[in-house]
Amino acid sequence: MAETLTQARWRAWVVLGATLVGMAVTASLGRWQLHRAAQKEALQSTLSARAGLPPVRPDELAPGAPVPEDWLYRRARVRGRWLGEHTVFLDNRQMVGPQPGFFVLTPLELEGRGDVLIVQRGWVPRDVTDRTRIPAVPTPEHETVELTGRIAPPPAKLYQFSEESPGAIRQNLDLQRYAEEIGRPVWPVSLVQTESAPSVADGLLRQWPEPSVDVHKHYGYAFQWFALCALMAGLYVWFQVLRPRRRRG
Repeated sequence: MAETLTQARWRAWVVLGATLVGMAVTASLGRWQLHRAAQKEALQSTLSARAGLPPVRPDELAPGAPVPEDWLYRRARVRGRWLGEHTVFLDNRQMVGPQPGFFVLTPLELEGRGDVLIVQRGWVPRDVTDRTRIPAVPTPEHETVELTGRIAPPPAKLYQFSEESPGAIRQNLDLQRYAEEIGRPVWPVSLVQTESAPSVADGLLRQWPEPSVDVHKHYGYAFQWFALCALMAGLYVWFQVLRPRRRRG
């Protein structure tokens, strides 16, 4: 009888310890998600403030100088010359609806310089009968163009099964390797073009989504963790406190 009582007490302590550890972990994860949400809300405020600032002129930045951090997601206006022979079509990209297509990326040699800024020019549908066919995108290479857009990180990378090989159609674009490939210094950021050059009707779709920081996702995760913490507490109280008392009563 004494051994059974000792075992019962030991089991009760184990259940209590496991419950407290589980509650501590889930509550900590919930607080971490709230912290991430606060960080992203601050980032969203920063992005909104930058969107209202005057456009920057990347072609006025000294060659080789680091890109100012507060340029990211700001409006920009650049002048330069297309290097159309180095255009890249990023495959399996969507813009409006489920139709597959390409993001068209063309390097722009900034006016009076040798460095290059990658321009995310827009989206074009893929040929459903021949997925290797490259769509024709007008790219005047012997004239200076002025573009309007916003400074952004390089295009998001998709999962790929093998190492990227050079070619017009690619899954992703590594800027460092691309710079070695074209033999030009390439900026670590890109320009998301929002307006077409006045002299060129390229037929590209430019309904880019606004930068999103997914704040609501973190609030949802926080709710799930706190709910799991509360569930552990509730189950412990029911099975270890209330239910035994009801049986004894």
